Amino acid sequence: MTYEIEFKPKSIKDIRRVPKTELENIFEKIEMMKTDLHGDVKKLTNFTPEYRLRAGNYRILFEVDNNKIIVYRIIHRKDAYK
Repeated sequence: MTYEIEFKPKSIKDIRRVPKTELENIFEKIEMMKTDLHGDVKKLTNFTPEYRLRAGNYRILFEVDNNKIIVYRIIHRKDAYK
């Protein structure tokens, strides 16, 4: 199954704050999510959005809605679950 990726405005702001050295890894992980939601994806409990994907020291927080992955945040792991 192939997914469409949608970025929420907050996630676009987050991308601007990520060091350029980390961006390549983050975009590789997002690109892989289009075809494969396995890997280091974890379903979160009592937390919205529903899923997280690890990308080095950063977390990609997202939800899945039919054929669409909605990326809400891309933030450093120390701030991800506050």
